[in-house]
Amino acid sequence: MGQTGDIMTQMPAEIQLHDPIDPARLKALNTILVLSGAQAHPFAHQVFFWDAQPADRLGRDGHPKLGGLIPDLGLPRRMWAGGRLRFRQDLMPGVAAQKVSVLERAERKTGRSGALGVVTLRHEIRQNGALVVTDWQDLIYREEASGEAVLRSEAAPVDETLHEARAFTTTELFRYSALTFNGHRIHYDRDYAREVEGYPGLVVHGPLLAQYLMLMAERELGGLAAFSFRAHAPVFDFEQVALCAKPGPDGLEMWVRGPDGRLCLSASAQ
Repeated sequence: MGQTGDIMTQMPAEIQLHDPIDPARLKALNTILVLSGAQAHPFAHQVFFWDAQPADRLGRDGHPKLGGLIPDLGLPRRMWAGGRLRFRQDLMPGVAAQKVSVLERAERKTGRSGALGVVTLRHEIRQNGALVVTDWQDLIYREEASGEAVLRSEAAPVDETLHEARAFTTTELFRYSALTFNGHRIHYDRDYAREVEGYPGLVVHGPLLAQYLMLMAERELGGLAAFSFRAHAPVFDFEQVALCAKPGPDGLEMWVRGPDGRLCLSASAQ
């Protein structure tokens, strides 16, 4: 895969957002995840710091148009490729927080599947001046879909020591989209997912899959200091997957296995 240019020029240095961290929103997230109370579990910051844009500033897919912190790469299809997180302390409900987002990388490359853009954002969240979490977000941008989406079929491991079955409903996907203010239509608009993106059904959010793995890791490790994950293949609303884990050198090795044995998401937790 050859790089065709780094276009991180004349872009905003950072974006700052503020949020009061409403306990009611935490309770709503925990309700979706079948958890009780308004405790902030790892990755709960996903439901805060909304950056609501008017309809005329949204793209066809429901995401905000590019050209702000993320440059316009000329590639319309956005995918969450993975991320890395460092947890310093728990997010405190009802305590005002600041989020600073920085563009670390924006490249356009050419590979076997055509042109793609690679973007990395770094988000730092603070409360009372103290760093709570650092969240690196990796995004991939691709060309328009042509026909049915080609799904990777890399086989997932089968040697887990922890295993949980998980299925998803259209209501859960809609509620998670609403709570995270994620307008991407592949998660709730079946016609769009099929006819425009070429998927056989609604796509389960990569961060939602990662969230369930984080909750598993939190239970097993008694807390969570670091987590990293990478998307390999999409999961659809009509599928039941296996959330898997086994002890690793520094914590847990984790993955999501599809019903056909494909690797959907891989992760590590400390």
